[in-house]
Amino acid sequence: MKIEHIALWTKNLESMKQFYVDYFDGLAEAKYHNKETDFESYFISFSAGARLEIMQMANVISSDKKDGLYSGYVHIAFSVGSKEKVNQLTERLRVDGYTIASEPRATGDGYYESCVLDLDGNQVEITV
Repeated sequence: MKIEHIALWTKNLESMKQFYVDYFDGLAEAKYHNKETDFESYFISFSAGARLEIMQMANVISSDKKDGLYSGYVHIAFSVGSKEKVNQLTERLRVDGYTIASEPRATGDGYYESCVLDLDGNQVEITV
């Protein structure tokens, strides 16, 4: 069994799509738009693993993780293949103005990783 896709709500559909395309080599499929519900989404595919579905709809309760009505994933982890690539992508994201939630480091459970926040504050882990 495998994870087919992970979905997340956003209020910045086009910018979020571009974030995952530009920094994680995602390939965005055509936008889906349900005119009756005003639901819009993109599926983004990567070279291996699960796809990401980014969704937007006007009546989503909140994107503020501090209120009690929000629930979402903890993080998505992207494997970039080497410590050097973890460092390079982390620095590229920093230069481009993204928040680095945790600097590149070796963890106690054997990973080498960093963590950046996407446009909505979702954690994106960059690992070997």
